[in-house]
Amino acid sequence: MPSTRLDHLVVTAGSLDEGVEHVRRQLGVDMQKGGEHALMGTHNFLLKLGEKLYLEVIAPNPEVPPPGRPRWFELDSARTPRLATWVARCDDVRAVASSSLGKIESMSRGNFEWLMTVPEDGRLHLGGIAPTLLQWRSKDHPAETMKDHGCSLVRLEGSYPEPEKVRDFLDSMGFEGEFPISKGEAGLVAQVRTPGGTRRLR
Repeated sequence: MPSTRLDHLVVTAGSLDEGVEHVRRQLGVDMQKGGEHALMGTHNFLLKLGEKLYLEVIAPNPEVPPPGRPRWFELDSARTPRLATWVARCDDVRAVASSSLGKIESMSRGNFEWLMTVPEDGRLHLGGIAPTLLQWRSKDHPAETMKDHGCSLVRLEGSYPEPEKVRDFLDSMGFEGEFPISKGEAGLVAQVRTPGGTRRLR
C-alpha cells in the first residue's frame, strides 16, 4: 500500500516580494531566501514549520528567460499571493502517481534533488486542494537546513465543491495525516503557531 505525508505548503505570487510580504502580514514572521528552479524559471523563499515540513513562497524569476513551457503551480497566471496548494512526499512517486497528475520530472536546487509530478499545462489538480506528489532523492530534507523562527503547522484544511473527490484522491495515494475537507468554494487555510500566537494563512 502506498504511503504519503504532507511535505510543504505552497504560496504562489506574481513576484517574490509580494509573496513574502503576504506571509509577513498574515503570520508576522520573515522568511529566508531559497533558490532557483532552472527548469521552470522560478525562485522561492522558505519558512521552517517542522522537522520535515516547511512553507514555500514561489514566483516567476524575472531574471531568467521563460522556460518555454507552462510553469508549475499555475504561476504564469499568478497575481494576488495566496496559499495555492500543498505537496505530499512519498518513497516511490512512480508507484503512487496517477496520469492525472502529469509527468514525473527530475528536479534539483542546490544540493537537493527530487522527482515531482508536473502537469504539462501547469494546472493544479482539483484546483490545488489535492497535492502535488514528490519523492526526495537527496539525503537531507530542506527543512532540516532552515533557520527555526519558532513556527509550526497546527492544521491544514480545505474546501471543495465535491469534497468526496479530494477524499478519494487522498485515499488512493495512502495519505497519512489529517486534512479536513468541507464542501464549498475551492480553498486552503493553514493554522500556524508563531511567536505571536496562532495565525491563519490563506
